[in-house]
Amino acid sequence: MAKQFTRADRVAQQIQRDLATVIRAELDHPQASLITITDVEVTRDYSHANVFYTFLGTEEQGKDIASLIERAKGFLRSQLARGISLYKMPELHFEYDHSVEHGMNLSRLIDQASSLPKAPEEDELGVDNEKTAGKD
Repeated sequence: MAKQFTRADRVAQQIQRDLATVIRAELDHPQASLITITDVEVTRDYSHANVFYTFLGTEEQGKDIASLIERAKGFLRSQLARGISLYKMPELHFEYDHSVEHGMNLSRLIDQASSLPKAPEEDELGVDNEKTAGKD
């Protein structure tokens, strides 16, 4: 059965696409192209939209980008209103998305664990084959 998408879901997807385009094209910052909009959640009454983003760069650059986005909230909202026809354009709330960092950290830990030497194999009785091999 196909998943049913609500109008709020479709509006959130459109906001995500349009915001990504506006940020890349319109923000006057050399590292604005490194911002990725990962998700948008719109309330049922379309009055608020939580925008989750990530940034590829150092922590100091991330703080700079966060302040840039906060200062540009009104501009971004007005640019969205030009492309999306809604009775009321949602107020934008930007939040840094840590899930990408967590995923990269987990991937690194898995790679480290898989590179460790493996334990000796045991037979069905739980006896180490290497120790019992010489006793026969």
